[in-house]
Amino acid sequence: MKECINYKKNNDSTLKCEACNHFCLIQEGKVGVCGIRQNQNGKLYLLAYGKAVAAQIDPVEKKPLFHFLPGAKVFSFGTVGCNFRCLNCQNHDISQMFENKGNINDYDKIFWGRKLSPAEIVDAAIANNCVGIAYTYNEPTVWMEYALDTMKLAKEKSLKNIWVSNGYMSVQTREMIEPYLDAINIDIKSYDPDFYRRITGATLKPVLDNCRYFAKQSNVWLEITTLIIPTLSDQEEMLNGLVKFIKKELGADVPWHVSAFSGSISWRLQNLPDTQPESVNKVYEIGKKAGLDYVYTGNLWQNGQENTYCPKCGELIIERRGYDIIRYDRQGKCGVCNHNLAGIFL
Repeated sequence: MKECINYKKNNDSTLKCEACNHFCLIQEGKVGVCGIRQNQNGKLYLLAYGKAVAAQIDPVEKKPLFHFLPGAKVFSFGTVGCNFRCLNCQNHDISQMFENKGNINDYDKIFWGRKLSPAEIVDAAIANNCVGIAYTYNEPTVWMEYALDTMKLAKEKSLKNIWVSNGYMSVQTREMIEPYLDAINIDIKSYDPDFYRRITGATLKPVLDNCRYFAKQSNVWLEITTLIIPTLSDQEEMLNGLVKFIKKELGADVPWHVSAFSGSISWRLQNLPDTQPESVNKVYEIGKKAGLDYVYTGNLWQNGQENTYCPKCGELIIERRGYDIIRYDRQGKCGVCNHNLAGIFL
C-alpha cells in the first residue's frame, strides 16, 4: 500500500478522492468506485501499489498507437480495478476483480499478480530494449501514484511513457502526469451521453474535455479508439457526430482506431453478437469520407485498412501485417511527396 497523493479530507471524516471525475466521497474502511483506493484511519491508500497483475513486452501498435515510434517495443503493465463498469469490458477479470472474485477486505488473499516496484519495471524495460513503458490493461488513473512514480524514473532513463486510458482522469491527475507523459490512447466509447451512463457508469463530457486538452493544449501525442458494439455504438448518426468532434475539436490528423466487439469474452454483453467486418468497414468509410486523415480498422487485419497512407498523395507509408510492419517513410516523411506525417517518428 501507499498513501494516495490526490485526495482531500472532509470535516465529516470522509475523504474526497480526486484521481478521476467520479470524485468519490469515501467513508472509513470503504473504497471508491475503482475498488483499490481505500480510506484507512482517515488516510487514502492505494491498495494496488507495486502489485502488477499483468506485465509483458508488447509492440507499441498493440496499444494501439500507429503514429508513435512505429515498430518499437514497450514494457506494458497494469493492476486490478477500474473507475468504469463497462458492460462490454474484455479485461473484466482484472478491471472488475472484486465483482468477480471477492470482497475488498480479501484483497491480499485474492491478488494473483506479482510485486513489481517502479524501479524494477524501469529496469525490465531497459533490459528488454524497450523504448518506453505502457500503463495499460486497466485504467491507470486509478493507480496513478504507482504510475507516476514509475513515469518519473522512466523519464530519468530517457524512456517514453504511454497511457492507455478511458480519459476520465481529473484535471488534478492530468496536471500531475502531463510533464512525464509522451503519448496516450483514449477510448471514446460513444458520442452518446446516455451510452456512457448506461454502459460505463460514467459521463461523456470529461472524456471529451481531456481529449481536447491533449490534442490542442499539450505536447502529448493522442490517438483515439472506438469499439463498435452491435445495437449500442454502431448507430450512424452517433458515429457521424463523433467523427465531426474528432475533426473539428481534435484535428483531422488525430488517428482514429475502430475495432470489432466480441460478445463471448465481454463482461455482461455476452448476449450480443460479434461485430461483423462489414460494420467496421462502414465506420471506416464514415471517417474517411468526413475527412479524417488516419482511420484504422482495429482488430480485423483486412483490406489494408491497418496501413498508413499519405493524406496528401495517397502513397503507402507504413504497411501492417498483424503487429509486423514495413516502413516506407523517411523518418515520418512520405517517400514520394515529402509530406510530414502526423506523429512521433524515428
